[in-house]
Amino acid sequence: MPIPTFAITALLLSQSSAAAPRPFPDPLEAAWKGKPVCERLMEDDTQRVLRCSFPPGGGHDLHTHRPHFGYALSGGRMRITDASGVRETVLATGSTFTSTGVHWHEVLNVGDTTVQYLIVESKVAGAVKKGTSPK
Repeated sequence: MPIPTFAITALLLSQSSAAAPRPFPDPLEAAWKGKPVCERLMEDDTQRVLRCSFPPGGGHDLHTHRPHFGYALSGGRMRITDASGVRETVLATGSTFTSTGVHWHEVLNVGDTTVQYLIVESKVAGAVKKGTSPK
């Protein structure tokens, strides 16, 4: 199956990494209305695997990401807010995406299906490069 080229890459694609402190919470620390969005499936010295779930109307508060690979278990329509602005994109079930890291973003499921994906984060690369902070 070819890798989709639509805008979902923008969901998690941002600046490359450099050794620097992470100013925002990671996906496990960030929540939505006080409830966790992502769960740790596996972690070792070099990588961490997370499963993140977004029911319709659910989101993920401001957070950052290490470099990672993602796989959509179930897709849908997401609204992304980051340093580039606000946009909506469709994540197709079975699609994959990669990112060199995300300094910060917030997401919201604006569709009518539950969106769920796996993220495999590299712990070898440093934190993401600083970018423009929100607010």
